[in-house]
Amino acid sequence: MMIRHRLKPFFTLSPFKVGCLVTLAAVLLFASFGQRKPEILETLDNRLTDTMFRWRGTVKPNQPIVIVDIDEKSLRTVGQWPWPRNTVARMIHNLGAAGARVIGLDIVFAEADRTSPKNFVDELQQLLPMQLPPETMAELKAKESLDHDLALGKALGATPSVLGYVFQTQDDGLKNQTDIPFPSGTTRLAPDNLRYEDISLFRAYRAITNVVAVAQGRSEGFFNVFPDAAGTVRKVPLFMMMDNIPYPSLAMEMLRIGIGAQETTIQVSRQGQTYPRDVLGVELGTTFIPTDEKGQITINFRGPGQTYPYLSAVDILAGKNLDRVQGKYVLIGTSAAGLLDLRATPFSNIYPGVEVHANIIDNILSHDPFTHDIFTEIGITYALLLIGGFGLSALLAYATPLAGGLGGLLLILATLAGNYFFFFSHSQLVGLSYPLLTILTIFLVVTLFNYFFEGRQKRFISSAFGHYVSPQIVHQLMEHPERLSLQGEQKNLTVLFSDIKGFTTISEKMTSEELGRFMNEYLTAMSRIVLESKGTVDKFIGDAVMAIWGAPLEDDDHAANCVRAAFTMMAKLKTLRADWQKRDLPEVDIRIGINTGIMSVGNFGSDQRFDYTVMGDNVNLASRLEGANKAYGTNIIISEYTKAALGEGFYCRLLDLVRVKGKEMPVRIYEPLCEGEPEPELKKETEAFTEALRHYANREFQEATEIILALNTTTRLKIYDLYLDRLAHFAINPPPDDWDGSFTFTSK
Repeated sequence: MMIRHRLKPFFTLSPFKVGCLVTLAAVLLFASFGQRKPEILETLDNRLTDTMFRWRGTVKPNQPIVIVDIDEKSLRTVGQWPWPRNTVARMIHNLGAAGARVIGLDIVFAEADRTSPKNFVDELQQLLPMQLPPETMAELKAKESLDHDLALGKALGATPSVLGYVFQTQDDGLKNQTDIPFPSGTTRLAPDNLRYEDISLFRAYRAITNVVAVAQGRSEGFFNVFPDAAGTVRKVPLFMMMDNIPYPSLAMEMLRIGIGAQETTIQVSRQGQTYPRDVLGVELGTTFIPTDEKGQITINFRGPGQTYPYLSAVDILAGKNLDRVQGKYVLIGTSAAGLLDLRATPFSNIYPGVEVHANIIDNILSHDPFTHDIFTEIGITYALLLIGGFGLSALLAYATPLAGGLGGLLLILATLAGNYFFFFSHSQLVGLSYPLLTILTIFLVVTLFNYFFEGRQKRFISSAFGHYVSPQIVHQLMEHPERLSLQGEQKNLTVLFSDIKGFTTISEKMTSEELGRFMNEYLTAMSRIVLESKGTVDKFIGDAVMAIWGAPLEDDDHAANCVRAAFTMMAKLKTLRADWQKRDLPEVDIRIGINTGIMSVGNFGSDQRFDYTVMGDNVNLASRLEGANKAYGTNIIISEYTKAALGEGFYCRLLDLVRVKGKEMPVRIYEPLCEGEPEPELKKETEAFTEALRHYANREFQEATEIILALNTTTRLKIYDLYLDRLAHFAINPPPDDWDGSFTFTSK
């Protein structure tokens, strides 16, 4: 009994002990990974790295690299791809004559050029009145001027060029032993007692090479890339293996020729007895290029697409901008979407593939590709797990909830900031998703433990108010019980009022049961739209709906979300009307008024009963705008303040400059027509009406009348009739001299 009594306090769980147990479990689980993390952690690490790329932003390249782009402009001028190869030859010749250090083609010419004139010699013979001797025919076909492939091959042979090709990694049964690349450099291994088949490189089944007539460049290099599981390019192999022979990439060969080296060395791990051996890196001249175990360089991307200087291929053909290629590494590729050489990178999902090779060349010349030391990562992970785990557990257990939450947040931010400044900024990758997930797990577990054992006050608030206010308000009250007061706050919000047209007449045609079912169906549909668009249903006033956006939950896009909800309400009403018509229910239409501005929001009422709502002049204006629809024959009216908050994403029709009841200053009101660009006819009509309103405001009533009469003839709208009546009145009774173009509503 004595032993059991002493052990009981030890096994009694507390928030701190729970956090410590989670920490120890995380340490043991991490130890079981060894040096190979689960794929999900690799994916999360990559996502964190992507975020750091965006934090860092674009780094201006400082290496002599330029891209000749077969862009949309070039395709539109020269014609669709592939171009005749004598055209490509002319581009190569211009680049070589301009002094390009080395030219790399991110293109493969795998088939003979079908546009070569030699292909049509036999057809030409049939058109001639006499037959040419076979010797003459053979001479014609052998002429370089009639063979575009030979023309391109000759141009490549006369310039420091590297042709691109692609490896097929899967056995497709199409291997041809003659399709073998011929890089001009020498590749050796270190240590030299290893065989090529002993190293861990990507294996290829066959090569898709350039036709023999074209393959006359200084060298050749593959341009394969292998995206990760998410489809993002992060690493690119510098060498690949085919038939137990290593072949260099396009970027490697360009660099080798550019620096004048003849030999490259693949450095292989000397440790272990198992095969294949991991690759450590590649030595080119005096430069060592670190790689992963498969010989892939981890790219330190400089920025999004177009970070490097681009020259349009059609300009190079025309002899323009050639001064910008002297002494440069020139890559020829395409950014045109139709040619499908677009990749996903940490900066963008649409990134020209040719610019990937530019980044590799830049990284190697600048000596800053990313490296990854697994042992550094393991050490940092253990330190974060133990120190951060135990420290956060103590903070959550013994400090206030606010201090615990801030402590957890600071620990996460410190981890991210340390990773960025001490490692990422120094071209070293350290995956810290596992300790971050552990910190989040500790926070959640300890918080939940506190909730079940110490959250009675929150559960009381939930049970007391859950049936009376929205779930968002309940959540805020549980997090901040001190907000159970009448005091409000001033916030910029958007408020919407909607009402059913002629509801009294409609209700008179129904029994009380029918009216109840009808209203429940209508209000349920409308309130669901409000909630799905991040709004809060403030209240139902008979058939009217009042909703707010931007409170209690923050929403920087509250005006746009509100207008989108109004559009959705009108679309949903159309669907409901079709169903109601089948059930012989009255046809229903609604009016909506929207305004944005500073309002008082909070719990208002008495000490015994209060409601979360909004108050103020800007709320009243929205209500007035709902009623104004009747005068203009519209369904939705927004104020100029809402239109300003919408930005350029919505297309609106100016309706009027008005003074509503209770407001001294006039307000411009608009009818939102659509999100995005309108149909051309609608845009033309709206612009014409806006021009008419300009004449109207400037007292040019005759000009305004002519425009609106023309519009009303084409499209009959109530607003056109309204303005024609006003203009007819002003023709007889001109407005006073101090008239500012506004109309004053004398009723709600």
